[in-house]
Amino acid sequence: KPNLSYRSLISQAIFLSQRGKLTLSSIYKSIAERHPYYRLSEHGWQNSIRHNLTLGECFVRVPREPGEGGKGSYWIIHKD
Repeated sequence: KPNLSYRSLISQAIFLSQRGKLTLSSIYKSIAERHPYYRLSEHGWQNSIRHNLTLGECFVRVPREPGEGGKGSYWIIHKD
């Protein structure tokens, strides 16, 4: 298991993304690609990711642009 907090895993995924924002499913995918432990693990870690996103003050949920296809909002790192 990586020696990183869920907050750090989320921040790493968003920070290393091309656009500086990711959907929830893209955050899961990024974490699993960088940390094989989560590829083989049960889905409980995904609940922890959701929990940290919604309660963490450092993450902000932003809606998709009008007319932009796809499902779900994006998550960004709060600038302050």
